[in-house]
Amino acid sequence: MERRLKPAVFLLCLLPLAWLAWRAWSGDLGVNPVETLNRYLGDWALRFLLIALAVTPVRKVTGWAAVMRLRRMLGLYAFFYVCLHLASYVGIDLFFDWSALAKDIVKRNYITLGMLAFLLLVPLAVTSTNAMIRRLGGRRWRRLHMLVYPIGMLGVAHYWMMVKADIREPMLYGAILAVLLGFRVLDRVRRRSGAAHAAAPGR
Repeated sequence: MERRLKPAVFLLCLLPLAWLAWRAWSGDLGVNPVETLNRYLGDWALRFLLIALAVTPVRKVTGWAAVMRLRRMLGLYAFFYVCLHLASYVGIDLFFDWSALAKDIVKRNYITLGMLAFLLLVPLAVTSTNAMIRRLGGRRWRRLHMLVYPIGMLGVAHYWMMVKADIREPMLYGAILAVLLGFRVLDRVRRRSGAAHAAAPGR
């Protein structure tokens, strides 16, 4: 069963892209297809990022160790959808007008935050292999990948500032991220408290 888990999840992660392709082929992208395409890909990039962040809490709450095998793949899928989101903006919306891109990055705060999130994601994707983990060492690798939390904050802020009016969905993503970050902080405090208690004199 566990051997089939990873391939099954790999295929499931492609379903949003397959559904988007079907909608595009059937002409179901609405009155502004470019905006629909870009926002859809951005939504799924943020969703996969939050799903990847939820893996460790799920394992600690449920004791399901096999879920940890999915964390790296889910993180890479988040990066994949981020790249598609960026490519749709640069290639389809701006037609590779690099001067327009530079102006947008400077003038539009939500694009500034989005580009910063993308740049911070790049080293995480590059160092996702076993060879890079060995080269960096476990402690340095874990410190580097803690960037995923500020990246998540930037992603939520990017979305929040972009939608302007109906902020219910970015608020939901922000709440999920806050819960996941809070779980991480509480777990770290618990582990430090346990280590200090174990190291106390007389024990």
